[in-house]
Amino acid sequence: MSAKPHMQQLYEDEVLPAMVKEFDYASVMQVPKITKVVINIGLGEALQDARALDNAVGDLTVISGQKPIVTRSKKSVANFKLREDQAIGAKVTLRRTRMYYFLEKLFNVVFPRIRDFRGISPNAFDGRGNYSVGLREQLVFPEIDYDKVDRVRGLEVTIVTSARTDEEARFLLRALGMPLAQEASQLAS
Repeated sequence: MSAKPHMQQLYEDEVLPAMVKEFDYASVMQVPKITKVVINIGLGEALQDARALDNAVGDLTVISGQKPIVTRSKKSVANFKLREDQAIGAKVTLRRTRMYYFLEKLFNVVFPRIRDFRGISPNAFDGRGNYSVGLREQLVFPEIDYDKVDRVRGLEVTIVTSARTDEEARFLLRALGMPLAQEASQLAS
């Protein structure tokens, strides 16, 4: 059996007891945890260029270590020349060990490689404890070879937690090492 990812060990050893103390949970089973990470690329250009989808799928495979699924349009939109069931994107869902390894890489390698990075917004929670962040280019991932990229594409990373409130999720992600920018109220003091 392989060793646990560092972030999973950190969660079990330090974050879990800290959250029980902070939020006064009756049981450790109430403590929120990260359930999955979804990486998504939307490809409007796939309507004109079929290779764009193959290249995006290849990029996602390299980034995540898992083969993505192709997402298809649900309905037709004449203004976008889009027909129902056309391939318009790709996504991959990471769970368990792969999820923790990906988050370690995202927090410690990818975010610091972003130009003028001062932390990610602490306000991008959805109200149910999930966090989404958009990246403008796939080149910030160390696995992507710059010379083999046909086009710079953005992607979205959604971190899904079992937290019931944004406050719990913010505490969880900050404790796991997510580089959240300081809120304005904390900067003033």
